[in-house]
Parts: sequence; C-alpha cells; structure tokens
Amino acid sequence: MLTNNQRKLMASLETKKGREKTGLCLVEGQKMIDTAGAAVEEVFHINDLGQRSFGKIATTDTPQEVIGVAKIPVWSMEQIKKAKTIILLDRVQDPGNVGAILRLCLGFDATMILVESADPSSTKVIRASAGGLFLVPWIDLDPSRARDALKELNRPIYRLEKRSGAKSESVLATDQPIVLIIGNEGSGISITSEGTSVVIDHNPKLESLNVATATAIALHERYR
Repeated sequence: MLTNNQRKLMASLETKKGREKTGLCLVEGQKMIDTAGAAVEEVFHINDLGQRSFGKIATTDTPQEVIGVAKIPVWSMEQIKKAKTIILLDRVQDPGNVGAILRLCLGFDATMILVESADPSSTKVIRASAGGLFLVPWIDLDPSRARDALKELNRPIYRLEKRSGAKSESVLATDQPIVLIIGNEGSGISITSEGTSVVIDHNPKLESLNVATATAIALHERYR
C-alpha cells in the first residue's frame, strides 16, 4: 500500500502546478514506462492504490495496471538546434494535438519549441505522444523569449497558415535547416516573426485540416 506522502505526490502530479514544483510527471502503462526508461523513479501497481484510487489517477477509460512517476526531461537549446526541422507550437491548446505532434517529431526527426501551448508533461499529452516527451528534445518558452530564440536560431522561418500569397508545402522540400511555426487550432499564428507562409491545399468542402494532420503532411515533405 502507498504511504500518505506517496498518495499526496500522485495527486499533485495530476496538476500542472504540482508537476512544475516537483519536476515529475505520471506515466501510464508498462509500454510507456519502458519508453521513459531511466527517467522513471517509482512504479505503482493497481493493487498498491486500490481500484478506485487508481481509476481516479488514470486518464484512460480502460487504464493500464501500472503507473510510473518519472522525471520530466530537461532539454537545452543546443539539443533543439541539432534537428534540421524545428517545430514552434504557437498556443496549440489541445493536449491530443500537442502529443500527436510530439509523436510526429519523433517519426520525422524534428525538435520542438512550445509557446503558451498545452503542458507537454500532462498524462494526456504523454499518452498521445507515445512517449515522445522523453525522446524528442523540446523546450517551453514564453512569447518574448520565443522571439529572441527565433533570432538566435537564425534560420528561415516558415508559417503554416492559409493566407494570400501562401506557397505550396513543396517549398519545404529542402535540406536547409528551418523553423516551422504551427498556430492555434482556431485563431492561427500569433507570433509576428516574418516568414514564408505555407498552405496545404485540400478540397474546399473541408474548412480546414486538423493541426496535427497538417503538421504531418508538412513534416513528411521535409523528411522524404
């Protein structure tokens, strides 16, 4: 059985404040625990918590039988720079989309900068990322620091957005290192840094592509 302190820790890690304070996060399921590897500090079985308590902590309808407590990875800008493609997420709020894009970064050799986006250490993001949180270099920056980072990176900037004069995604098929800015699901890109607008053409009957789907197409164009 868990001690009171362990129970309090597990409960605190359900909140962003608790994760920021401790530098820890929850990892659900054996496969995800294996992916997190050495970052995992403790593992609890459903029998340690009891069915009801375990169900409250788990975020899936059919939870796995184990939950781990893991250190949230800390990456440097130097590690971010090593990728040919850096994704900058600008206020992408949906945890499923942020997790899916982390997973895409793993699949297509990209790194990530998050700006006012969903917390990457939340269990929903970790699950959607297939553990990409622990494998893909990422950093979380406030908007003013993000603008400085773009200047520091000194790379061509591409903005995934539908606007007059936007280019086809084929312009992304270059070996040149770039930053690709992905905007909010509803309101688009708020960062004012200038760059080449890129649009992914699709049937006009569809109002817009899901942000993760659009990112997948753009990253595949970079990768192939």
